[in-house]
Amino acid sequence: MNTRKGLAILGSTGSIGVNTLDVVASHPDRFTVVTLAAHGNVDLIEQQARRFHPRLVVLFDAQKASLLAQRLSDLDIEVDTGLDGLCRAATYDGIDLVMSAVVGAIGLQPTIRAVESGIDVAVANKEPLVMAGDLVMRPKTQNYGQILPVDSEHNAIFQALQGHERSALRRILLTGSGGPFREWSRDEMQEVRIEDALKHPNWKMGPKITIDSATMMNKGLEVIEAHRLFGVSLEQVQVVVHPQSIIHSMVEFHDGSVLAQLGIPDMRVPISHALGYPERLSNTLPSLDLFDIQTLQFYPPDLKRFPCLQLAFEAASAGRTMPAVLNAANEIAVQAFLDGDIRFLDIPAVIEATMAQHTPVELTDLSVALEADHWARDYAAVEVKEHRASKTVLYRGE
Repeated sequence: MNTRKGLAILGSTGSIGVNTLDVVASHPDRFTVVTLAAHGNVDLIEQQARRFHPRLVVLFDAQKASLLAQRLSDLDIEVDTGLDGLCRAATYDGIDLVMSAVVGAIGLQPTIRAVESGIDVAVANKEPLVMAGDLVMRPKTQNYGQILPVDSEHNAIFQALQGHERSALRRILLTGSGGPFREWSRDEMQEVRIEDALKHPNWKMGPKITIDSATMMNKGLEVIEAHRLFGVSLEQVQVVVHPQSIIHSMVEFHDGSVLAQLGIPDMRVPISHALGYPERLSNTLPSLDLFDIQTLQFYPPDLKRFPCLQLAFEAASAGRTMPAVLNAANEIAVQAFLDGDIRFLDIPAVIEATMAQHTPVELTDLSVALEADHWARDYAAVEVKEHRASKTVLYRGE
């Protein structure tokens, strides 16, 4: 009898996906890769398919999926494409756990399809819980799948809460490094180049999440995610800037006790925890050396220098469809910055202008969240064009 856990890895060619497969390779007796999915990296996903032998591989880009099908024609592997393909990959027969690590809003529908099918989902992308967390976390069937957080912060909170009643929780202390511009002045941030923003001090991540860390929108999205994952009020979530990224987050209980989860800044640790849960998998990563670290620092976030964090709190407070609008506008603005179309400080300006034009409505079903997402993308794109027309931007390498 095969007791290995069947996995779907959505976003297999990104940093989370690559690290997930690294953990899987270290435990071949524990896991079977059933499906792989990515956007369009043909070369890497072909290598992954040949090594892990999934039954289905999905590339969102249709032309590249066709090329991949030709390359894999010597193997008994099905190739699919598009959003329908992603949803198939998340719900394929034999899957016990989905690693949801695709970038952006596209991960929402596969996540919902999986949990509705009774499949557990390890969520590494924040967007499904930000856009429609109330829908994702609302059980619709008796066998509704469990959501397991992979973000280092939420995974830390999840671990610290094990064995404790949620009613005993006073607050969540959500830590973040502060990104590469933690000590930059507002004037200095006017001149941020793309290369500057992509130099995260502690973590190796994809470009979108790295920019989100630089603006601290990443932390804002995590506030919304924590609010929905753990059923706490916004007032119970406090952001703490912790430059060393050693304490991944803390929880405080009503008796004043504070529990922290510590570890080296390596995403394979929370990935391993989510894959093995409720068991813990061994690894060969270096142990945390407190004698080498010696000092841990903590600071309050500066909302004036990092307005994206403030915008996230405002979106969470407004609720309903506003977080979906925040997320969509941020995706458009970040991509525009990476493309060299707007400056770094234009990112929050685009988001704020988009939010100002949106009247939030109740999130009754998935279609409402998707409609808000589409509207916000269109409006934010117009804002990007206006900022592009009015300013000289810093192109890559200038």
